[in-house]
Amino acid sequence: MLKSQKIRESSPELDALKMGMDWDQSDLSKAQIIVSSTYGYGHPGSFHLDKLVEKALSSLKNHDAKGASMIVSDICDGMAQGHDGMNYSLVSREMIANMVEVQTKAAPYDGMLMISACDKAVPAHLVAAARLNLPTVHVPGGSMALGKKKTTVDMTASDYAKYKRGEITKEKYLETQKLACPSCGACQFMGTAATMQVMAEALGLALPGSALIPANTTQLTEMTSLAAEYLTENVKKDIRAAQIITKESLKNAVAVHAAIGGSTNALLHLPAIAHELGIEIDGDLFEQIHREVPFLVNTIPSGDYPTQYFWYSGGVPEVMKRIKQHLNLDLPTITGKTVGENLESLSEFPYLEEMENKPAVMPDSEKVIFSINSPINKEGAVAILRGNLAPEGAVVKHSALPDEMRNFTGRARVFDQEEEAMEAVLNSSIKSGDAIIIRYEGPKGSGMPEMYYTTEAIASDPKLNKTTALITDGRFSGATRGPAIGHVSPEAASGGPIALVEENDLIEIDIKKRALNIVGVDGQEKTEPEITKILKERSQKWSKPAQKFKNGSLGIFTQLAASPMKGAYIDTDYLSELINKNM
Repeated sequence: MLKSQKIRESSPELDALKMGMDWDQSDLSKAQIIVSSTYGYGHPGSFHLDKLVEKALSSLKNHDAKGASMIVSDICDGMAQGHDGMNYSLVSREMIANMVEVQTKAAPYDGMLMISACDKAVPAHLVAAARLNLPTVHVPGGSMALGKKKTTVDMTASDYAKYKRGEITKEKYLETQKLACPSCGACQFMGTAATMQVMAEALGLALPGSALIPANTTQLTEMTSLAAEYLTENVKKDIRAAQIITKESLKNAVAVHAAIGGSTNALLHLPAIAHELGIEIDGDLFEQIHREVPFLVNTIPSGDYPTQYFWYSGGVPEVMKRIKQHLNLDLPTITGKTVGENLESLSEFPYLEEMENKPAVMPDSEKVIFSINSPINKEGAVAILRGNLAPEGAVVKHSALPDEMRNFTGRARVFDQEEEAMEAVLNSSIKSGDAIIIRYEGPKGSGMPEMYYTTEAIASDPKLNKTTALITDGRFSGATRGPAIGHVSPEAASGGPIALVEENDLIEIDIKKRALNIVGVDGQEKTEPEITKILKERSQKWSKPAQKFKNGSLGIFTQLAASPMKGAYIDTDYLSELINKNM
C-alpha cells in the first residue's frame, strides 16, 4: 500500500482538507506526488518554472497520479553580487533543502518531482532527494539563449571592471547589460547552475539529455512531461533516490564533472549530497578522478561556446559515451535501465530528436565536445592543493590557469573581506607578482560568499591576469576564470593557517606538485622548520574574531557549517558536540 493511502486511514482531516482545494474524491486514492519547484520572480533561472510545473501536473494526471505543487523560491548569485546578499547564497541551499523536507514530511507523499535550474536550487533539491529517499525524478530547468552580438551574462562583470578602469565607455557596458539575458534558463556558461544540472543527469536522477535543454524550446516541456511519467512508474516499482545516488554514481558524476570542466562549487555540493546518505566523498576522490579523466567540453568561461551549443552537440549523453571507459555503466537510473542501456537507447527520449531553435551557424560538434583521443586537456579541470597554507586542501580550476601561474611564488597582500581586495585591484594597489589573500569569507566566517567580482577584475586586466593569484577560504562563481584558489581549509574563522598569513609573506603555488605553501616572511625565503615555528608563534597570538552573525539563518549556518572541503553543510554532529561540551 502506498504511504499516502496508509496515512489516510489514521488522519480523517486529510481527505477533507484536500477536497477543499482542487482534489476530487477520485484523486484521493491515487499516488500523491509533490511537485517541488523553485519558481519565483527572483531571476530568469526560475521565472519560467511555473510552466514546467503545469506540464508536470497535467502529465501526472494523465498517468493516474495526483500532483501537488509546492514552491520554495531560490535566490540568484548574480542578483546577490556586489553587496551583502552574497553571504546568503550558500546558506540558501541548506534552507531550501530544509523547507522541501518540511513540505514533504508534513503531508503524505509517495514520490517527488523536483524542478529547478540554478546554482543553489539544484543541489538543494538533490540534498533533499537524498535525505527523504522517496521515488524521485529531477527536472533540470534548461539553459538561457545566447544574447545578440554573442553576449553572455558573465560578460557584464568583466565589462564592469573595464568600465571602472576607463577602458570602455559606459554606453558599451550598458549595452552588454541589455543584451546579456535574452531568455529564461540557467546562465549560458558552464557555471554552477549548468554544472549541477549536468550532475543531476550524471547521477542518474534526471532523464538522459535533460540537462541544459534550451529553455526557449518545446523540448524542455516535452522532457518534463516524460519525466513525470517515469516518476509514476518508479512509485509503482518503489525505486527510491538512495538506489540511484550511491558511491558509484557519485564517482560517475565526478568523472563527468572532470570532462565538462565543471564549476568548483560542485566540490561543495556533491559531498553535501553524499553526506545525507552517510557516504563520504572528499577532495582526494575529485583529485584521483580528475587525474584520470580528460577535459573535453569547450564551453564558456574557460572555452569558446555557450551551453546551448553543448546541448545541441549531444550534451551529457555524448560526454558519457566519450568517457565510458571511466564510468560504471551498470548502475541503475530513474528510467529503470542502467547507465549503459540509456546510452544505447537514446531514441526513446523524443525531445532529443528534434533540434528546434538550433543556431543557424553551429560549429562542428567536435569543436564543442572534443574527442577523448584529442582532449582539451589530458586531465580534468580541477586540482586539489595541500600544504602548510591548506592542510585540509584547497580547490583550483587549473585548466583555466595561464602557464605562468602553474608554478608561482608571490608576495602576500592580505584582506579580511572581499570589498577591500576588490578596491585594491581597481585602484591599482595590487601589482604583478602579488598573491591576494582574502580570508574570513569561509562558511563560519561570513557564509562563504563568491569572490566573483574580484576575480573578474583580475582576469580582465592584461597586466594582472597572468601574474597575480587570488587565494581565499571563500568560494568562486562557476564563471570564474584565471588564477583563483578557493575553499582553503581549515578556514580562517576556525583558526586555519590562512588566518596567520601576514603582508609580504611569500606564497608558493605548485600545480604539478599540488602544493600551496607559505615559504617566506617579509619577502625572504625560509626553511620548512622555520615556517613551522613562525606559524606556531603566530597561532599562539591569534584570537578568533567575534561572530559576524548572531541570529537568523546566517547565525545558524556560520556557527554550525562544516569545513569547505567537506561540503559546508549544516553539521548536526558538530551541534551535538557543542551541546555535550556545555552540559
